[in-house]
Amino acid sequence: MSGNEYFLEVRPQLPAVFARLEELAENLFYSWDRGVRGLFFRMDPYLWERCGHNPKVFLRRVAQHRLDYLAQDRDFVLRYQDVLASFEVYLDPALFSPREHSVTGLDANQDLIAYFCMEFGLHESLRLYSGGLGILAGDHCKAASDLDLPFLAVGLMYSKGYVSQTINRVGGQEMQHHPVRLDELPVTLVLDQEGQPMQVSVEFPGRHVRAQLWLVVVGRVHLYLLDSDIAENSPQDRTITQELYGGDRTMRLAQELLIGVGGVRALRQMNQAPSVWHINEGHSAFLILERCREWVATGLDFPAALEATAVATVFTTHTAVSAGHDLFDQDLATEHLAAMAKSMGVPVQQLLELGRSPQKKNQFNMTALALRGSRRFNGVSAVHRDVAAAMESYVWPDIDPSENPLGYVSNGVHIPTFLAREWVNFLDGHSPEWKTHMGDVDFWEATIRRIPDHRFWSLTQSLKSEMLSHIGKRLYLQYCRNNFSRTRIEGAQRALCAENTQPLIIGFARRFATYKRALLIFEDMERLARLLNDSQRPVILLFAGKAHPQDLPGQALIRRIHEFASQPAFLNRVFLLEGYDIALARKLVTGVDVWLNTPEYPLEASGTSGQKAAINGGINLSVLDGWWAEGFDGSNGWGVAPHCDDLPADQRDLVEAEDLLDILEHEVIPSYFTLGPGGYSRDWIQRCKASMYTVLPRFSAERMVLRYAEDIYAPASSGARALTSNNGAGAQELAHWKARVAAAWPGVTIAWAGHPPKTLSGESQAILTVSAFLNGLAPDDVVVECLVTPHMTLDSLQKEVYLFHGQPEDESGKHHFELVMQTPENGLFRLQVRMYPFHRHLQHPFEMGRMGWL
Repeated sequence: MSGNEYFLEVRPQLPAVFARLEELAENLFYSWDRGVRGLFFRMDPYLWERCGHNPKVFLRRVAQHRLDYLAQDRDFVLRYQDVLASFEVYLDPALFSPREHSVTGLDANQDLIAYFCMEFGLHESLRLYSGGLGILAGDHCKAASDLDLPFLAVGLMYSKGYVSQTINRVGGQEMQHHPVRLDELPVTLVLDQEGQPMQVSVEFPGRHVRAQLWLVVVGRVHLYLLDSDIAENSPQDRTITQELYGGDRTMRLAQELLIGVGGVRALRQMNQAPSVWHINEGHSAFLILERCREWVATGLDFPAALEATAVATVFTTHTAVSAGHDLFDQDLATEHLAAMAKSMGVPVQQLLELGRSPQKKNQFNMTALALRGSRRFNGVSAVHRDVAAAMESYVWPDIDPSENPLGYVSNGVHIPTFLAREWVNFLDGHSPEWKTHMGDVDFWEATIRRIPDHRFWSLTQSLKSEMLSHIGKRLYLQYCRNNFSRTRIEGAQRALCAENTQPLIIGFARRFATYKRALLIFEDMERLARLLNDSQRPVILLFAGKAHPQDLPGQALIRRIHEFASQPAFLNRVFLLEGYDIALARKLVTGVDVWLNTPEYPLEASGTSGQKAAINGGINLSVLDGWWAEGFDGSNGWGVAPHCDDLPADQRDLVEAEDLLDILEHEVIPSYFTLGPGGYSRDWIQRCKASMYTVLPRFSAERMVLRYAEDIYAPASSGARALTSNNGAGAQELAHWKARVAAAWPGVTIAWAGHPPKTLSGESQAILTVSAFLNGLAPDDVVVECLVTPHMTLDSLQKEVYLFHGQPEDESGKHHFELVMQTPENGLFRLQVRMYPFHRHLQHPFEMGRMGWL
């Protein structure tokens, strides 16, 4: 028998010349700067891999003799100094300017954006993410750093992170948590003025939960993480922040209360005063209630406090399915919000009303709270905007979803993170100014087009070879652990080796959820097998991704793909990779030939993995949903048209699968394998180039964050100043006005005062008059307008809007509104007259969601 194991860590001493290596290891700048990561890799490639690309752990494990040797290596020391110089230049905004123009509308002296999200996917060494939402949040922070925005972020410190995945011999997903030592992560404990860990306290039913704070430095941006795993809390409360999306509904609500309420209190304790608060998905929407509580404490009543809070709040929704909304039983919500309501002197029912939705009437909806507690809202693609606007239309009941206030900002990816090292080196050598033209469409088209075809092909083949080598090694370990036969292991090694770049490689990697339809390509298995096994034109399918631990249908998809990969018809042609994370994603998106995405339209909110493939010269073959509905132009990939409007659900998959295989057989495969004199297809190279130069400038995270900064953050900040100056006088005025309008509106009516003309001939003007009973409102409280649209068009952009002018009240108590309209050119026109409330402090004309039509 052996006793308990104990570990003794003996740390090396950094030579004086490398004194700032620890500074590089503590800043997530390394997550996108290949110079920093390359430095650690060159110190000890094997150890770098064993440490999971974690530079902080690496510096504790690297051999002392290796450090001493490198300190005498002049070339390495020079490389280190170059990397350090680049780091210093980046951190100095006076020296670093990687953009075409400065952000307009934000003032660093008075503006600060606070960005709240439940997960952040910055790098594989800091596992605070589960999937696309986290990666997007991480890219948002990185781009904000690149743009030098006044910006910080708030999340939770998950000591167990999110689950890691293995796939067993029969295709079952097995998930494991890997608790980490926080001193091995690139995080720093936040201390108060006395040098003690700073803590915040949040009221929970019958107790207070305390949390300490950790700081993650992301370039120039600070990310603060709340951590409840401290001695002051009960054993149960210490687990609140241990697992991302872990536990039952009570645990989920506890996490969301902690990030929302605790996050605000943490910033206040650090003397941070955000001018704009960005809620990235509804999880952190409780911050709205905490900020209302703050305003009430200054003397505002609750309705005015809500206006003062909402005007400075931005909400981004990422879900296109109702199951994506966080709902809590009303009794559970009541229990947790009672103390908040009491502190504001309002009934808890008033807070519950903010979370009311038609989805489930007896449940508290976090998306509803986020919508009612903000004034700027957006989806994450044009298609998703329309889906979300219809789904959330209950917030603006009288407004057609096409016109309600919900807008969109299409997601993008952080180019320095996901652009392959080889491409970065190439661009640095041939177009060194490329980082200052990130959003310049003409620059990218000219730059990519002038790359010689053979050079483009050579670079993409090199990336493909590197990817094949990497995943071949991963699959070897996966197959050996599962005791697969020697024949199968050797077959996989032959198929996935650096030298076997002939096959067309198609990648499908994302979260396994049923609406993403990972099995669509298998609908006609006989036809697919024939295409994959053509010896003259071989094709390989690579699958990777996790299913949520509680998503049994998603896990069933993984088993089915495993079964397909084991069938003789698909052996060594279909592969399922385990352990999908940022590191594996970087390899796949830089090495595959085709990126496949087959969601059920219109349920793909955005999807950014295809963008990452495109910026590296990969080609998308995707259903025209999410971002690809905007990005596809006919020459930069292939689009599968959805059939949601003309087919019942049971036939839709079959028809779209047939379309997919038709495109694959008759367009994709011939384009790739029609080789010219150089051993490559010229048509394929042209599509690859088009994919790269059309997607990179239009779908970068820099472009995305610029849109947020200039179109959303800046107006939110100026609007908040207008409402909250003079102790919130504007908010008080607006709240009282809204209450008056809400009470009067059910009795407001509008009618023609005289019949409008039916035919005009030769007249240059038409006079329209309507009468309105305003039920106590004044003419200045409403807008009356006429919409004029050519009868034979469905194009809303051709609509002209004319304003009526109010007249004094007549003896019957009605107000007349008159419009003298210049007549349009001859034709038949549709006239529509509508009336809606108006106030100068509204952030959107239809903010109240009320409208009456003639």
